Amino acid sequence: MMAAVETVRGPLDAMKLGKTLIHEHFYFGYPGFQGDMTLGTSDFEMKKRQGVEVARLMQAQGVETVVDPTPNECGRDVKLLKAVSEETGLNIICATGYYYEGEGATPYFKFRQQLGSAEEEIYELFMEEITNGIEGTGVKPGIIKLASSKDEITEYERMFFRAAVRAQKETGIVLLTHTQEGTMGPEQASFLVEQGADPSKVVIGHMCGTTDITQHLKTLNEGVYIAMDRFGLQGMVGTPSDEARMTVLMGLLGQGFDNKVFLSHDTVNVWWGRDPVIPEALQPMIQHWTPDHIFRRILPELKERGVPEKKISQMLEKNAGILFS
Repeated sequence: MMAAVETVRGPLDAMKLGKTLIHEHFYFGYPGFQGDMTLGTSDFEMKKRQGVEVARLMQAQGVETVVDPTPNECGRDVKLLKAVSEETGLNIICATGYYYEGEGATPYFKFRQQLGSAEEEIYELFMEEITNGIEGTGVKPGIIKLASSKDEITEYERMFFRAAVRAQKETGIVLLTHTQEGTMGPEQASFLVEQGADPSKVVIGHMCGTTDITQHLKTLNEGVYIAMDRFGLQGMVGTPSDEARMTVLMGLLGQGFDNKVFLSHDTVNVWWGRDPVIPEALQPMIQHWTPDHIFRRILPELKERGVPEKKISQMLEKNAGILFS
């Protein structure tokens, strides 16, 4: 029997995912964008065209699958994702889940937390979307998105972590996380494993936010995967340079961890609300923050440094097949 992963077009044999980017956002908006839609736009056909352009850009580099871990409250739109996937043939895996406390839409479940019902209701939400689909579309998530704050996992966030582990135990779904500025990776991994999560179905994200390789090694020691997934974003939101990321990555590859590392960019390609206006002084920090940056600049650099094609293929292709099997 094939091990199937849910994509926005339905289940797919996990071993046919091909070259995969583990963390890219087609559409994203910080909670509150809904109140600025007079000057933003929600035109479906325009957004679809923009998404198709992004998909084609990635496909030109041989990408066959993209994981879009946009949280529920940050503009996840599975109808758009499905339309993009149907037009281009790109496999898109979407998420169920919520963002970290500092930038998520917290009042709804914080209110219910005070009533004592929130954690059970979060679990019910996860199970309903995993089992029956999202918002009546029939589209099912292939991952649960989790997130924690800088230097702590708040009690609000722990509700989602615990509920996600319960859902994983019943369904086998992959858990993929956001670490704020690369902090709390080891703590996320150990907490999830302590709760009973399957470490082979866990990806700790944004670990390239820290240049302390001991943090990566502690996280990997829990048996999970890690994602070096913000290549191209340099200096903004606490991110290091690509050169610093590369140093850590080379250290991990030198210790044989290519079978536990994913590469990606965490790009936001289409914003909900108005597009942010980036000051000129900050523009150099994001000039390479595009979903083809790894293929155009990072992989050639890795090869120059002697990384064999086998290890690159492991990170960009084989790991995804194993993770979702």
